[in-house]
Amino acid sequence: MSLVLSTHGKPLPSLTRVVLGRLTSAPLDPGLRQDHILMTASLPCEIDLRGYCGVLTCASIPPDQAEALARSASPIIHNIASLDHLQDGDVVSLSPTGSVRTLYRLASPHNSILVTERCNSFCVMCSQPPKSIDDSALIGRHLRLIELIDFNTKELGITGGEPTLLKADLLRLIERCKVLLPSTALHVLSNGRLFYYGSFARDLAAIGHPDLMIGIPLYSDIDWEHDHVVQAAGAFDQTLVGIQNLGQYGVPVEIRVVIHQHTYKRLPNLAEFIYRNLTFASHVALMGLEVMGFAVPNLSELWIDPVEYGTELAEATRFLANRGMNVSIYNHQLCAVPREIWEFCNRSISDWKNDYLPECEECVVRERCGGFFSSSLRHRHSSGIRPIRF
Repeated sequence: MSLVLSTHGKPLPSLTRVVLGRLTSAPLDPGLRQDHILMTASLPCEIDLRGYCGVLTCASIPPDQAEALARSASPIIHNIASLDHLQDGDVVSLSPTGSVRTLYRLASPHNSILVTERCNSFCVMCSQPPKSIDDSALIGRHLRLIELIDFNTKELGITGGEPTLLKADLLRLIERCKVLLPSTALHVLSNGRLFYYGSFARDLAAIGHPDLMIGIPLYSDIDWEHDHVVQAAGAFDQTLVGIQNLGQYGVPVEIRVVIHQHTYKRLPNLAEFIYRNLTFASHVALMGLEVMGFAVPNLSELWIDPVEYGTELAEATRFLANRGMNVSIYNHQLCAVPREIWEFCNRSISDWKNDYLPECEECVVRERCGGFFSSSLRHRHSSGIRPIRF
């Protein structure tokens, strides 16, 4: 099942703006409270709530106490049904509407920051459909979130929308990560089109982040096929130049290929194109379709059972691997792909949206298998799913 990433309660009037903070269940000394949100099942009368950036509680605050607390204590959301999905070290946002959103989970290896919902492409299978809104003012929250993320986090994603639309603000985010999270690998998902401007790629490289990867999709070796998938004329040329500019300035690039009806036939051709033109790529990811967002209304146009493109997937994977390129298969179930390429299959689906079918319980390779997107199980999955018993 997918994890709970939000909850809701009743805010006191003192919560007048969105607040971000790191959770603690233990009361802290006053000098340590300013970055923390105290979470507590109950509210003992002797507990001091001053100085925290927020308080979460399952207790229901009576009206006669609410006014006094709103004047003297930290911003409070009360009457929350459960805090069981939260733990110390997580980072959440508190909204004046009473919403509590989880922005970072300490125990998860799959944390990312959605920095914008705008995009300059309109991919037919986009799992996060773009919105035509001005969300540039949210940069302050993103920078604040980076300040609150645990120093020992191994990897952090930056995603959208299209993060490069932030332009200089994206560079600010990456610079902030370099300074505050120097040991954290940073993976930025981008369509690569704005790196067509060499100065942007150069400025990104100049930050000197020690462990940065830009993940860029390429859907065909033929320009019009790629442009059709992303629904943007000229995108193929812009993306290729962008990737080459990043390579020129030494910024590591991952090539990402989502496999569906429009892309599977030329997988071997695309693999050869990548090898001959983008050999410097640090990684190539061949990815299963996430049935979410635009993929749902376009499913009849997009869907192909993974068992039907196993030959093309194996040929493309082996072609790249045999020539020394780092290649992985993401978002696939082991029983749905040829066994000869199991070694390239990764458990890549974020834990908060990863799921399995009941028949998977009997499978001896379940712990190695990527499983399913929770959303895909609501719509369609491979007909080849079966427990492996050797």
